[in-house]
Amino acid sequence: MRFSRLTSTGGKTSFSSIVLGRKRLLSGRDGGSSEQASRPGRLRKFGRTDSALRRCVLPALLLLALPAAGQTGRFKNIELCNAGSQVEADSVITGCTALIDSGAETPVTLAIVYNNRGNALIKKGEYDNAIRDYDQSIKNDPDYAKAFNNRGVAYQQKGELDLALQDFEQAIKLDSQYAGAFVNRARANSDKGEYDLAMRDYDEAIQLAPALAAAWNGRCWIRAIRGDVQAALADCNEALRLEPNLAAAFDSRGLAYLKMGRWDAALADYSSALRLNPSRASSLYGRGLAKLKSGQAADANADLSAAAALNPKVKDDFARYGVN
Repeated sequence: MRFSRLTSTGGKTSFSSIVLGRKRLLSGRDGGSSEQASRPGRLRKFGRTDSALRRCVLPALLLLALPAAGQTGRFKNIELCNAGSQVEADSVITGCTALIDSGAETPVTLAIVYNNRGNALIKKGEYDNAIRDYDQSIKNDPDYAKAFNNRGVAYQQKGELDLALQDFEQAIKLDSQYAGAFVNRARANSDKGEYDLAMRDYDEAIQLAPALAAAWNGRCWIRAIRGDVQAALADCNEALRLEPNLAAAFDSRGLAYLKMGRWDAALADYSSALRLNPSRASSLYGRGLAKLKSGQAADANADLSAAAALNPKVKDDFARYGVN
């Protein structure tokens, strides 16, 4: 995929963060689709209104209900379950599982805990297990938009795009300001070739969150595919201004340069993407094409072969993009 999925953690899965996304699940290009409580689903430590409790928990207050001896262990588990990308996925899973197994948490807390454990499972590539946790999150809080978004990311990673779209649409229905869910829905529609729908969602995401690099990157990608290369370059440049190490944006801009016949610029961008993510099949293939067009046949064939080993369909993908 070319995007990063935006989840609600700060990464690609929403820890209560794509996002989901381009390939980054905001959950697509490395983009993704994620936030942690504002970046939602995060277990926060300050007071909120009742409606806000659907997005975050008050660990400091909850700890008061426990004997002093039990507070330290529970607090540690809350910190681990909240940690997202700051610690290894297994540590998040350990903290969240301890909270679930305690039998002492409220449904609102459990919704966030299951969501965060699901995010950690996505990081490990355990999509079916993640989906089961998001199911439990939604069971505990049917109005929790982050869990729907993140379950959509898991379905998207499995290639079950119709189920993913249903979840992204429900997340947006519950929270019409959820920019990450718009990015993830755009990616799913892009994967289905529904570029008009994808463009509308990227436009909406940019209106809602102008600093969301994944949205600019995704729109760059669609515009590059369609041959609107100057507008694509402007979008990718903005994505990279916002997030200079976004591999997906280098990859997207590389496609725009390929379509313009600017082989050296394409080669440079694909090389930058590969420095950030050496196993990106699309960047290897794009760089191979740029080298081939530049007369570097031997080096080109090495990149093209490596790309095909990672993704046997990559040649067909580029043919659909109008590049071969």
